[in-house]
Amino acid sequence: MELKPATVSLSALAHEGRLSVFRMLVQAGDAGVAAGDIARRMEVSPSTLSANLNILSHAGLIDSRRDGRSIIYTANYDNMRGLLAFLMEDCCGGAPEICGPLAKIASQSCEAEGHAC
Repeated sequence: MELKPATVSLSALAHEGRLSVFRMLVQAGDAGVAAGDIARRMEVSPSTLSANLNILSHAGLIDSRRDGRSIIYTANYDNMRGLLAFLMEDCCGGAPEICGPLAKIASQSCEAEGHAC
C-alpha cells in the first residue's frame, strides 16, 4: 500500500462512529450486515450512517452488495490486511521481538474470525 491510500484509510477510521461500524463489519465476516441493521445497532440516523459508509467505502475499507431491497456491507479484508501490512512494514528496525508479538496477535485475530491473513 502506498502512503496516500494509507492516509485515506486511517483518516476514515479516525472517527468513533466509522471505526465502530468497521469493527462490526470485520466481526460479521463475509455475511456482512444490512444497512438498516447497522443503523439500529449503532443507534444512528440513516443519513449519518450513509455518510460514514460512504467515507469507509471511498477509503476501500468496505464493500457493498444488493440483496433484494437491502444493501449488505462487508469489510474489505484485502485492503484491511494491506493497511496493517503498511503499518508494520518498517517495524522492528532489526529487533523482531518488537513486531513478532504484533504479527502473532494479528494472525490470531484473523483466525478467530475465520479469515486467512
